[in-house]
Amino acid sequence: MTNRRARPSLGVLIFFAVALSLTAYFTFAAVQGDYGLFRRAEVVVEAHELKGELDHLNEEVARMENLTRRLSDEYLDLDLLDQQARDILGVVRMDEIVVN
Repeated sequence: MTNRRARPSLGVLIFFAVALSLTAYFTFAAVQGDYGLFRRAEVVVEAHELKGELDHLNEEVARMENLTRRLSDEYLDLDLLDQQARDILGVVRMDEIVVN
C-alpha cells in the first residue's frame, strides 16, 4: 500500500474561492454600501445637525410669534410700536439727539 496524499479536487477549490469572494463582497457592502455602517454614521451626524437647525428655527418662530402678539389688537406694546415706527419710518422726536 502506497501512501499518497490526496489532492483536493478542482470543484472544492472553486467552491471555496466562490464562498470567499461572496463573503468578501457582502462584508464590503455591509461596511461601505448604501445601507452600510459608514452611511449610517453619516445619517446620524446629519440628523444631529438637522435637530440643531430645527431647534434654532423653533426659537426664531417663538420670537416672531411673541413680537406679533405684542403688536396685535388684543395686546399692544406701545414701546415696541414706537421702536418699529422709528426703524421703519426713520422718525426722531424733537427732543432727541441723533448720533451717527
